[in-house]
Amino acid sequence: MKNRATAKRLIERYFRQLTEGCGNSNCTNEFCASHSAFQPLDNNSAAAKSLELFKVNAKLCDYYPSVRSSTDASSQMGSKMSVDEFSDVHYLTEHTVCRILGFCEEEGDYAPLIRVIGRIFSNADALMKSFRKDELSVTNNLESLTSNDEKQRETSKKEDASTRAALPDETPNGLPDACELTVDIDAVRRVYDRLLSIDQVEAALVNALIYLTPNVELDLEYLDVYETSPDYLNIFIIVMENSNLHSPEYLEVALPQFCKAMSKLPLTALARLSKLWSTYDLPHIRRMMETFQQLITFTVVSNEYDTENLVNDNETVVAATQCLKIIFYASILGGEVDVEHNEEDEEDSESNELTLHELLGEERLYKKGPRVDPLEKELGVRPIDSIRPLIPFEDFVNDSLNDVIEMDKDFTFFKVNAETKFSFQSCPFILNMITKSQGLYYDNRIRMYSERRLTALYSMVQGQQPSPYLKLKVRRDHIIDDALVRLEMISMENPSDLKKQLFVEFEGEQGVDEGGVSKEFFQLVLEEIFNPDIGMFTYADDAHLFWFNSSSLENEAQYTLIGIVLGLAIYNNCILDVHFPMVVYRKLMGKRGTFLDLSDSHPVLHQSLKGLIDYTGSLEHDMVLTFQISHTDLFGNPILYNLKEQGDQIPVTKENRQEFVDLYVEYILNKSVERQFKAFKKGFLMVTNESPLKYLFRPEEVELLICGSRKLDFEALEKTTEYDGGYSKDSQIIKDFWEIIHSFGEKQKRQFLQFTTGTDRAPVGGLAKLKMIIAKNGSDTDRLPTSHTCFNALLLPEYSSKEKLRERLLKAITYAKGFGML
Repeated sequence: MKNRATAKRLIERYFRQLTEGCGNSNCTNEFCASHSAFQPLDNNSAAAKSLELFKVNAKLCDYYPSVRSSTDASSQMGSKMSVDEFSDVHYLTEHTVCRILGFCEEEGDYAPLIRVIGRIFSNADALMKSFRKDELSVTNNLESLTSNDEKQRETSKKEDASTRAALPDETPNGLPDACELTVDIDAVRRVYDRLLSIDQVEAALVNALIYLTPNVELDLEYLDVYETSPDYLNIFIIVMENSNLHSPEYLEVALPQFCKAMSKLPLTALARLSKLWSTYDLPHIRRMMETFQQLITFTVVSNEYDTENLVNDNETVVAATQCLKIIFYASILGGEVDVEHNEEDEEDSESNELTLHELLGEERLYKKGPRVDPLEKELGVRPIDSIRPLIPFEDFVNDSLNDVIEMDKDFTFFKVNAETKFSFQSCPFILNMITKSQGLYYDNRIRMYSERRLTALYSMVQGQQPSPYLKLKVRRDHIIDDALVRLEMISMENPSDLKKQLFVEFEGEQGVDEGGVSKEFFQLVLEEIFNPDIGMFTYADDAHLFWFNSSSLENEAQYTLIGIVLGLAIYNNCILDVHFPMVVYRKLMGKRGTFLDLSDSHPVLHQSLKGLIDYTGSLEHDMVLTFQISHTDLFGNPILYNLKEQGDQIPVTKENRQEFVDLYVEYILNKSVERQFKAFKKGFLMVTNESPLKYLFRPEEVELLICGSRKLDFEALEKTTEYDGGYSKDSQIIKDFWEIIHSFGEKQKRQFLQFTTGTDRAPVGGLAKLKMIIAKNGSDTDRLPTSHTCFNALLLPEYSSKEKLRERLLKAITYAKGFGML
């Protein structure tokens, strides 16, 4: 339907060109009524000819309308000047605009300026040729510009980052542009500063943009104008310099149409825009980001959406989101970026055999390998490469949009109908954590159901009893050994079983795993694996974090197990009490550890190495360091390691200290733990390698998925808590209980959360998503409150006074380790 409507609009343009002409008295197009040799056609003949021209993609003229404001119309009769005073102006330069402005100010009438602005800004060819850099050489000899002015302009041109972006051999990621940018951006900004102060000109700009953009959209979609004329990009560069695009006059019609036209640009053009805008200073790039965000918000709140009327079908929201993506990558390119230091991805062996998914026609739902955004690939930079973007990632999230997205439908578009339907998961930067986690939840559940179906089909063929779950039967006192043996067997024999829903059973105990038993299993496994006596991980008291023990005696299977456990936690929507530095999640997502990561994982060492880099004295005499370092093993014995061959013979100097630091960090964060981390990552990917985790989430968001949020809103928890055993929200002890909880400090609140749920963090979406239960556990007693962490349940006796409740509760949460938590 959309293509048919577009074709109709294009044919109508040919028809108007044949019957009315383009308005250019010097037109050279033989199929235009404005051409001097054109023979007039009746409407029927023109209609037939229009269809012929459409089929062969014949040349379309730009139209020269008379765009004027009501002020222009009312003053036209009384004006002394000729209507054609500036009819010879076919494109704009800064000098031309200043000349016309001066004339209008002298006459006290802006009508000529309004006509010229309307004519040029509504005409793609005229606007494309405007404000060219090469016009600077023409204006050098004009009397209005002094030699000093020219020197200042040349200096500012060299210094301005936006102008530097135009160089074909110098782009932010080292890739050459398709061709040199030809717009003098400084001149455009100065012109806008003068024009936007005149109300009548603002109206002319709005009207011109409304007329310009549908024609530009058609040109891009059907005539491939950018391929033949890369300068066509100038139109978008010039229009986006208008600082009033976010104002109400543009939001209704002009800006939505402009975004739709911009979204039709080919990939190479989008990449050029992104690279150019990455060189702008922060206020300019932020203004553009806020312009697109404002259009999205305005459109969303102005409409109503439901399961039948999806926001995915709103062309304005979709186009503005796609335009926002250009700014998103510009923000990354313009900030601090590290495109190096990447972990090598292990290649999955491809099989020529048809899978059952392919035989069932479901291969699109279960594509292997992570997605790659086309613009990301074209630019050669990923969000994970960003150290510090120009604009924080959080500012690209649009909450109004997130509130109306139907994630079940969006997920279907993302996985199945990507060619015909737009999914907001293709622009994950605009989604918040709750929305993205919903998308991941649907992906996980679909895979679980799929594995059940495949198991049933295999069982029917092989005559075996189907097992739709990932069943783990473990003994409490041998939980690591049992889990390791079972998961290792599954990972070798049938790794796809890891994608089934987890079902844990403790030997000798009755009970159905509805999520609580699995949660307890995760807690017990983590408690044992992170036990310092086992020696798999070391604990840094200064950072309160665990790190891989480079001299661990445990085999790789143990590390693979903890990787599988983290993957299963995400897959089964469980929060884990894990304390890893951020570099672990960055490495899981494909980056190697660097000096910046050291501040989080090894703060004392980071401070020492930073002091070494900043030291102004004589390193050879004052510090006497060599390229040999030492650290201790599991038993406290020193281990010497040469960072370079014969490192003990190479002194650290001012000249080579950066190399020393880089090699030291590479050893600590990568080489020394390579065996352990590789096994750990292998286990993690066994569960998550086919999910959109790497595409949708950044490392800090993966940590949030696994460990939960540190932001605690106990007011929200109180509203969603349920009561059992005779308690209700109106019970006096419950009122006292919440008063006590709200009076606690941050540390005590975290202790209470740890006591009740097994972790001191909130799940994605906050404490309101926790579903805590407070159940009555007898009448007044001296017994302490207890908890079932696997069910987020607090068992609370009905104490006789508020003071006793506070004293008993504090004692329970303070001394809870190994006591009171069931």
